[in-house]
Amino acid sequence: MIRSLRIKLILSHLAVIFVAMTVVSFLLLSLARGYFLAAMEQSLVAQARLIAQALIPGATATLQLQELPSAYNTVQQQQAANISVQVGSNAPPSDTSAELSTSLERAPLAYLNEASVELSAALETRIRVLDEQGVVLVDSSGGDEGRDLSEEAAVVTALRGEQRTYQRTTDGEDWLFVSVPVLAEEQVVGVVYLGQPLHDMAAVLSDLRWRLLLAAAVALPLSALVGLALARTIAQPVRALTAAAGRLADGDFDYPLHPTGQDELGQLGRTFIVMRDRLQAVERMRAQFVSDVSHELRTPLTAVKGSVETLRGGAVDDPAVRERFLASIESETDRLIRLVNDLLTLSRADAQALTLRRRPVDLRTVVRSTSEKLTPRLVAKGLHLTVELPDTPLTASADPDRVEQVLVNLLDNALKHTPAGGKVTVAGYGLKVEGGHAEWFGCAHHRPLTSSPPLPDGAWVILSVADTGEGIPAADLPHVFERFYRADRSRSRERGGSGLGLSIAKALVEAHGGHIWLESTSRASGTGEGESGTTASFALPLL
Repeated sequence: MIRSLRIKLILSHLAVIFVAMTVVSFLLLSLARGYFLAAMEQSLVAQARLIAQALIPGATATLQLQELPSAYNTVQQQQAANISVQVGSNAPPSDTSAELSTSLERAPLAYLNEASVELSAALETRIRVLDEQGVVLVDSSGGDEGRDLSEEAAVVTALRGEQRTYQRTTDGEDWLFVSVPVLAEEQVVGVVYLGQPLHDMAAVLSDLRWRLLLAAAVALPLSALVGLALARTIAQPVRALTAAAGRLADGDFDYPLHPTGQDELGQLGRTFIVMRDRLQAVERMRAQFVSDVSHELRTPLTAVKGSVETLRGGAVDDPAVRERFLASIESETDRLIRLVNDLLTLSRADAQALTLRRRPVDLRTVVRSTSEKLTPRLVAKGLHLTVELPDTPLTASADPDRVEQVLVNLLDNALKHTPAGGKVTVAGYGLKVEGGHAEWFGCAHHRPLTSSPPLPDGAWVILSVADTGEGIPAADLPHVFERFYRADRSRSRERGGSGLGLSIAKALVEAHGGHIWLESTSRASGTGEGESGTTASFALPLL
């Protein structure tokens, strides 16, 4: 069960809430404890001040008060008001004017004890008044009167003129003690030593602790329900996506998947659908590719096998027949070699493993040499070849052999699809693109391109092969670079080729970082007026 995504989400949700509540509870209890301790300390200090002023005429208490929030001050003011009422009703006679130490010795102890007892009863505070020697003169509990406390650390600190606050457990109960020095004429003449039990604070903190536990006990089940609902909204799309992936692995491309929402899971589902459609297209292309390759290989192999069987049947004894069949075998073997080489080039292009021996080369030289090599074939078919090149160099970083291979494929297509008497033109020129604006240069004749793809900003070498053949129907133009694609399926392979020439040209041009495209006007499609024909162009970065 722990492997379930829904359970993991719920547990993680509860774990976060539990940790958050634990930390918040700890901080809240710590804050409340600090609040009460600070408020009690301020209350005791205020009592010490009032006691020093009320019971010891002419004396003042040295106070070290902290700046606290308004809530602390409210508690302190309320407690100080109680103190003032209690002390005001029991103030000592106002005609006492002797020295402080003399007043303490001569004051009626019963009066001071009675006043302190009344004060302690109102605020649960134990009050002890000590002289400058650390001897207890007044004790609200009556247990330490006359006792010498000069050895206690709090009394020692107060006799030095400093306030001291500390906590101590007495008779199994926690107390907060404050010792405040009493000054007369800037001399320490006594100490007010106060203590207050912390049972009220402990009761409040215990109640708060139980309330926090109760809140946790209620919040965790509710959080579990909320987490369950959230986990379901997350796990359900994941389960649907997992089921679709499993069906896809089994070859089912039609399993329904309906992603909803604009969150990451919805985007993941839509991305999965796009991936599935592309895989389906790739699978179809693979099946078509295997079928086309098998068909392309079967035709020459059937011809070779037929020729060999004929020769074995006795034709080998006739020299003329033998030579004719051997020439056929040689021709079909050459076709197989070309097909295998083309497939090898495409497979390397797919694996991005094409070997390019790039160097700075003037592409005019490549155009001239390629045109000269194919001129005899063009002339033999009755075609007129024109080469248009600028006087300025067209230098690019390219592999001249691969560029020649591209030109040969384009010229070979023009030769196959242009009837006798037609014209083939090979042209080269420059193009500078900046901010979407194209500027031509080095054109022997101005040849604006009407459907060239948008090229990135920079300088480009444009090489084109134009013919006056029958053209390509508009419906076939988007597919001409697909492997084994023929615009006219009825063409023989002797005339139409294997259908890999343009695919190889595209792969080689893109390996150079360039672009290739076709423009065509077809008589069959009825597009345009005047002459039909096709212009194949490719662009390489200009150095």
